[in-house]
Amino acid sequence: MRCMVIVKASKDTEAGVMPSAELLTAMGKFNEAMAKAGVMLAGEGLHPTSKGARIKYSGKAPGVSHGPFAVTNDLVAGFWLIQVKSLDEAIDWMKRAPFVGGAEIEIRQVFDAEDFGEALTPELREQEQRLRAQVGQK
Repeated sequence: MRCMVIVKASKDTEAGVMPSAELLTAMGKFNEAMAKAGVMLAGEGLHPTSKGARIKYSGKAPGVSHGPFAVTNDLVAGFWLIQVKSLDEAIDWMKRAPFVGGAEIEIRQVFDAEDFGEALTPELREQEQRLRAQVGQK
């Protein structure tokens, strides 16, 4: 199963405070361990919302709001995409992440094609496979 691990934003991440060399070193070791175990598929940190935008789809035309956005529990500072056998395995890995000081993450399972059942027609399934192959080539 694939999981997205969402790293929640904080006042520091939203202020653009960069992690210390010590934290970057520890995070590098953690990421290396996940990569060697075949768990880590991707992982990145995100710039603060002051450099981003939101698009809200309502009415005739999408509305765009530019950041910064108020610091709330729904802001994301980074993510990992991991491949594990279970939610428990994902939790075990993430307990080892070198976060301190009230950091918070959320782990969510990513949908797989079979999760959509009959709604994913053979044509849609073929399109999905073609797109995944195309993205995998980059």
